Amino acid sequence: MNRDELFVWVADLLAEMFELDRAALSPSSNLYAELDIDSIDAVDLAVKLKQMTGKRLQPEVFKTIRTISDVVDALAGLAEEQAA
Repeated sequence: MNRDELFVWVADLLAEMFELDRAALSPSSNLYAELDIDSIDAVDLAVKLKQMTGKRLQPEVFKTIRTISDVVDALAGLAEEQAA
């Protein structure tokens, strides 16, 4: 998947999991400040991403995630690690 496809996939997932307006989601949407996702929701998201991708985000990467674009970058990084 390229980054655009990853964004669509992540945005759809967030809209479904947290009952968000899909049309309002953009790569720069802040998960915490704009989308009102709390730390428990963030853990739920990490678990769901692991279930769907079979890959676990490292805690140090997970801590740096603030926007949807950050999630996309982290998933792209996982894919690059696997390809290497």
